[in-house]
Amino acid sequence: MARLVTIEKGDLSQFPKEKYCQELEAGNILFLPFIPFPFSEEDHQFLLEQRQTGAKNRKNIAYKPKTNTITNAEGSSQQLLEVMQRYSKSCTAFLSQLLSPYAEGWQLDYASFRPFQEKGRQLRTRARNDLLHVDSFPTRPMNGKRILRFFTNINPTESRFWTTSDPFEVLAERFGGKGVSFPRNDTLLRSLASIGKKVGLPISLRSPYDTFMLNLHNFLKENQEFQQTCHKDFWEFPPRSCWIVFTDQVSHAATAGQYAIEQTYNIPTSALVNPQTAPISVLEKLSQRALISH
Repeated sequence: MARLVTIEKGDLSQFPKEKYCQELEAGNILFLPFIPFPFSEEDHQFLLEQRQTGAKNRKNIAYKPKTNTITNAEGSSQQLLEVMQRYSKSCTAFLSQLLSPYAEGWQLDYASFRPFQEKGRQLRTRARNDLLHVDSFPTRPMNGKRILRFFTNINPTESRFWTTSDPFEVLAERFGGKGVSFPRNDTLLRSLASIGKKVGLPISLRSPYDTFMLNLHNFLKENQEFQQTCHKDFWEFPPRSCWIVFTDQVSHAATAGQYAIEQTYNIPTSALVNPQTAPISVLEKLSQRALISH
């Protein structure tokens, strides 16, 4: 089960960076009871005033660093872009010191602002945040890379509440090949998809690993028996606190809370301290087959 590892304020050069990576890769949550970089009151208040569009297929306001654009915000403005950009850059500067073993190889992914109250939020089952799941991106295949997320609760008065359950290796052993099958690596299909992508067709090259992870994500959310009877641990993240977690490994649910912001990083297995604990390593050992193109 996940443990909470608290990081107090101090000199970053003295922090045990490899130890924190090991804690994350063991399925634990790094917790900071403060925001470890400048986050102005002006930016804070501005975000609390932002509203999201009503598009049903979009859960959050997203900042895309690669294109430096904002999606799913009502009346997107230059100021919103700059606020999200500052948050993304500040997270990255901090984590490049705290988790320096990852920094050289990581891929900067989306940042998101979550203005809605999670408790009672009306979403389709597979999109709900309040159901236990492990993360997988439907439109952004990972091909074995890890999903690392840095969260900040910017609600001025209310905590954000999470539930966690069994770690990935337990879920994979319980449901892999049973509730969720292990896909085969169809070389011909992937070759055709690769050709289509090269000529400009909107095709996502999904590895068997990505197919399994998305199927597990959906299976867990739709499995009422699992949601009701599995072991649960409960966590409270106070205002202006931060937490870091591999969300493809720690089964989690955001059960209550409004106004959170986060930055996602994709970590290749080559940058990990203990790559044998990565979901791809666990799955290939269980299935006895290659699930990505090594």
